Amino acid sequence: MKILMVLTSHDTLGDTGLKTGFWLEEFASPYFLFKDQNFEVTLASPLGGQPPLDPKSDEPDFQTAATARFKQDDQAQKELTNTVRLDSIDPTQFNAIFYPGGHGPLWDLAENKKSISLIEEFYKQGKPVGLVCHAPGVLRHVKDTDGKPLVKGKRVTGFSNTEEEAVQLTEVVPFLVEDMLKENEGVYCKGDDWGSYVEVDKNLVTGQNPASSEAAAKRLIEILNS
Repeated sequence: MKILMVLTSHDTLGDTGLKTGFWLEEFASPYFLFKDQNFEVTLASPLGGQPPLDPKSDEPDFQTAATARFKQDDQAQKELTNTVRLDSIDPTQFNAIFYPGGHGPLWDLAENKKSISLIEEFYKQGKPVGLVCHAPGVLRHVKDTDGKPLVKGKRVTGFSNTEEEAVQLTEVVPFLVEDMLKENEGVYCKGDDWGSYVEVDKNLVTGQNPASSEAAAKRLIEILNS
């Protein structure tokens, strides 16, 4: 099995002067779950090379067994430093696609035409599409084969408005994930703030927040193995 993991290249948190990027746990946990299944993992980003890490995700409070493992794994670090450019990806070469979150994707991947077309292609072919936390935001302009929003009528989740409010970035982000999913007529569902919560609708897998990254990756693996 070949998995494509797509990370953000965007590192600026709006006009705050602060840095953002991808969230470490949301990358590390799925990455090692895929690797432990002996899946071949390819990392890609819009600009290629080293994707920006959200510095907040590297703070002690947000460390997990997976992030600790990543810091001890030279090969994983090397792969992350050398992501391939997203526009070089051939979707026929992969069995599934997975997007870690962090706030970065709301700025670049949500508007990236290659990312949009990749998701549309994977979904149309019945291949699993997984997104966690802020990454469901990249579905903003993704269409189904009927030209309507991909999420329309589907059960989906993503970073909730109350969670965004709790981190005080409601007025900073370009759009709220929960609002966007509802505006695109997705059936938005959520669990408790900061708890693990995943929705699966056909081959679309969405996780609500960082705590959901492992469960979302496991559900994607289940679809691949079924």
